[in-house]
Amino acid sequence: MTAVDAVLFDLDDTLCEYRRSGEELLAAAFDDVGVEHFFDASEYYARYEEFLEATDSMVDLRRECFAAIAEECDRDPALGRAVADAYAAERDHGNVRPLPGAGDAVEALSVDHRLAVLTNGAPEMQGEKLSQLPFRDAFEAVVHAGYDAPRKPQPDPYHHTLELLDATPERAVHVGNSLTTDVPGAHAAGVRSVWLSDGSDPDPVPDYRLDSMSDLATPPWQE
Repeated sequence: MTAVDAVLFDLDDTLCEYRRSGEELLAAAFDDVGVEHFFDASEYYARYEEFLEATDSMVDLRRECFAAIAEECDRDPALGRAVADAYAAERDHGNVRPLPGAGDAVEALSVDHRLAVLTNGAPEMQGEKLSQLPFRDAFEAVVHAGYDAPRKPQPDPYHHTLELLDATPERAVHVGNSLTTDVPGAHAAGVRSVWLSDGSDPDPVPDYRLDSMSDLATPPWQE
């Protein structure tokens, strides 16, 4: 097995998570607008992928998603957009915490690997999250896919990140929680995938599977 020199990390729900859940924010947004709660966060998450290609930002994606859900609930799409705006106003991107084990994993890997963050998301939003993490200075590069390069799962952002690290795909891994962006994107780029499991049966199948970020303290590619 080829040795690994570089480790790329997804950010959201891999290195960190919001302290306030999406369900809490959505409830607050409905209250702010002054309407009954006519859908829950799981419906939003289930529809998320439908709007990726047609929108240019997370704010626009959420507005169009909420508008579509509102219309399907026989409500004015403008009401859905108002709830989306209230949701955005409630969200504090700096109010994040590291996932359990993430700090120890980054510290252990930084000893003999070059590290980078590769995340889908706007630089101002993702940068605010990263700035709150105690291990933020461990990363030599941060790439905002969709801005610095095409979005994951396209291979381009992986190749761009590896160029910044002076690394090659065959000697790199990407750690992420998403089976729709992180795992297929890594495979498309010729990078080994490390999937932070949610307990489901993965498709596509990652090269390595983690039950917790703590598992990275002993990298699976060295076993």
